[in-house]
Amino acid sequence: MSVRIRQLATTSPDFETEFQRVLHWTAQADPAIEARVTEILADVRARGDAAVLDHTARLDGLQAASVAELALSPAQLQAAFEAIPATQREALQAAAKRVRTYHERQLEACGRSWSYRDEDGTLLGQKVTPLDRVGIYVPGGKAAYPSSVLMNAIPAQVAGVGEIIMVVPTPRGEKNPLVLAAAHVAGVSRAFTIGGAQAVAALAYGTATIPKVDKITGPGNAYVASAKKHVFGTVGIDMIAGPSEILVLADGSTPADWVAMDLFSQAEHDELAQSILLCPDAHYIAEVRAAIDRLLPGMPRRDIIRASLEGRGALILTRSMEEACEISNRIAPEHLEVSSREPGRWEPLLRHAGAIFLGAYTSESLGDYCAGPNHVLPTSGTARFSSPLGVYDFQKRSSLIEVSESGARVLGAIAAELAYGEGLQAHAQAAEFRLKGQVR
Repeated sequence: MSVRIRQLATTSPDFETEFQRVLHWTAQADPAIEARVTEILADVRARGDAAVLDHTARLDGLQAASVAELALSPAQLQAAFEAIPATQREALQAAAKRVRTYHERQLEACGRSWSYRDEDGTLLGQKVTPLDRVGIYVPGGKAAYPSSVLMNAIPAQVAGVGEIIMVVPTPRGEKNPLVLAAAHVAGVSRAFTIGGAQAVAALAYGTATIPKVDKITGPGNAYVASAKKHVFGTVGIDMIAGPSEILVLADGSTPADWVAMDLFSQAEHDELAQSILLCPDAHYIAEVRAAIDRLLPGMPRRDIIRASLEGRGALILTRSMEEACEISNRIAPEHLEVSSREPGRWEPLLRHAGAIFLGAYTSESLGDYCAGPNHVLPTSGTARFSSPLGVYDFQKRSSLIEVSESGARVLGAIAAELAYGEGLQAHAQAAEFRLKGQVR
């Protein structure tokens, strides 16, 4: 049975209508989820550890007499690391090294304090300081994600965050050793086996056992996303992530099987994930479609892939690669593969994407695990104004201003004039006082 994936052409009179149907996805939360999340947050805020234990027992089937029993010690994380196969240890360490190296470059480029003095001796600058404590949420329901541990914890550590608190659900007490090993490799300070809205609430408000954090990062299900949205303002958050996305911009030179599998790589995440191919070669699109039908039966998650491709996927025939780039910019995908003989030719035309993967050998999956750049990326078109998770998300910036006596005379006159124009007399006089007197 063939996959009923949409096939569109930009030359079709109804292309725009069909294209908008492909893009449509509502992030509106289920009212029942919103109501339940609100109840859980309020309960944890009011009862702290007791509420966390009750919700963890009810939702995860994990019974504990105290939240301290749900904590994972550094020794346990190290033991998990030492217990996994050597091949997994080596893969974790290699991936962590590449992720760390990339984020250290970010620190060099944008994460340092700076200042300068102008001609009258006034000092102006910016002081960059790390957050004191952050919480990272690692999904643990349908699947385990050690890569998410690395991608959230390592840039926080590179930024200089003092304490990294990890929460990860362990339904029925089933702990994934690779996730725990990744926490050891990534330098997680403390870890708790809790998840869902109650974990977000505990991190945001603090309990007797779980410390309050300054920011929460990491993906989760609809309850986690809703909880992060509700606690924003009390703490910072990275983003509200939607379903996974991949867009492949192809010129027909890459083996069709490779591209089909790249489309599968996001479709297998979730029935709501989106996989799109843009290509100006109709014959090649037919080859990819045939590869999809041929390869799908061998995929363990074929039912999820099929639902994703048929629900939100598309194969789009464009007039040219230039037009494909224009459409890609309209979509602003989370992951963008430029599967072309000349990826460098098209990259300058691409303005909006979470991550851009250049060339046939650069599969999106390498970025998910070990290339180095962060895999926490903006979704649902938010790449138009948002960026990947990075060192800068774990730092804050304070402006530095030190005005000299001569500078105060120049700037005071300007400030007073504008303040009087705004009707703010005290502002104006505070500046004018510096014009008339001297410090004792």
